[in-house]
Amino acid sequence: MARAYVSSVINAPASNVWERVRDFNGLPKWHPRIRDSRIEEAMPSDKVGCIRNFNLQNGDNIREQLLGLSDYDMFCTYAILDSPMPLSDYIATLRLTPVTDGDRCFIEWSAEFECSPDNEADLVSGISTNVFQGGFDALRRHFGG
Repeated sequence: MARAYVSSVINAPASNVWERVRDFNGLPKWHPRIRDSRIEEAMPSDKVGCIRNFNLQNGDNIREQLLGLSDYDMFCTYAILDSPMPLSDYIATLRLTPVTDGDRCFIEWSAEFECSPDNEADLVSGISTNVFQGGFDALRRHFGG
């Protein structure tokens, strides 16, 4: 099983960062690689089981299902249902933790998935850099850090 993991610190209170990333349908509002998104069957975007259907800036389409969401623990877990990437059984979690020294936010994003050994290094690198770190960089710019 392959694993991608990236963590960072955002110079803003965790509650403020959570407010920005919490919406399962809100990726286009904060992630620069996402062009548009919709929740299928008009379900609420915070209902476990809902499916977001979104397009990347390059036109690729991805469908993901919300598996868990906690405002108390500030995390969301989701699975990829359909993707052009050569992988399967993809489960990811985005988690925020308050850093009380300076009222900052520790943020981590991880994913585990199956793929062929030939694709593993490229997939782990691409997901870590383009998706996870790209999102963190955009959040850091938004919150002024």
